[in-house]
Amino acid sequence: MVEHSNRNHDTQLTMQVVNHVRSLIENGTLRPGDKIPAEREFAKELKISRASLRAGIGHLAAMGVLNVRHGVGTFVADGPPALGTASLVLLGALHGFKPWQMFEARLILESHLAAMAAERGKEEHFTALAEEVTEMYATFHEPHEYLIHDMRFHRTIAEASGNPILAVLMETIMAALYDERRKTVERSQTLKQSAEMHREIYRAIRSRKAAEASAVMEKHLKLAESAQVNEMKRAVTKKKAARKDSPED
Repeated sequence: MVEHSNRNHDTQLTMQVVNHVRSLIENGTLRPGDKIPAEREFAKELKISRASLRAGIGHLAAMGVLNVRHGVGTFVADGPPALGTASLVLLGALHGFKPWQMFEARLILESHLAAMAAERGKEEHFTALAEEVTEMYATFHEPHEYLIHDMRFHRTIAEASGNPILAVLMETIMAALYDERRKTVERSQTLKQSAEMHREIYRAIRSRKAAEASAVMEKHLKLAESAQVNEMKRAVTKKKAARKDSPED
């Protein structure tokens, strides 16, 4: 019950950051390409912790609203931000979708999206995918930054499919998955392998090999599900060990 309450509180803080950034963009304070305020200043303005701000910024980056440039800063995305779906992207967190349910939905949806991206994708999509793969290789020692580029890679595939309805459905699933994964990604031991799988997916899509893109995506998602299960097990083991080592009251 306490865990559920904490999850709701985290979701409310994330939504606070999302709504604040939305208002800054809508009133013209922030424009495409602008760098967002310094972390300390931004957190003080919102009256939240810097950790909560980072979680909200990570969520916005995964949505494609913000663009995190490794070692440079965080900027408003140049393209039209997907703020209109803010209510959709938090559904997963609010309703507590199970990780296996999200992976099952992704397996059905993304294997087809990868094939469609291979058939319909444009040069700008291929360029964006290549950039995200490069960033994954640059950040697999920094799990939370890696996760943002992972999410953006999959969002780009959804966009490259040419079907905005499927892209919106994918947005919902990805946001729910992001909220869960960011809690465990620091314990991942497979990010380098994950980067290599993303590179395989990119190459299949870039080569317009639809069947291969679908098959590699399916393989990647099955490995990703297994990796997340292991991350969650390690988290539970660590909690039990911490309780065991704590002094008796």
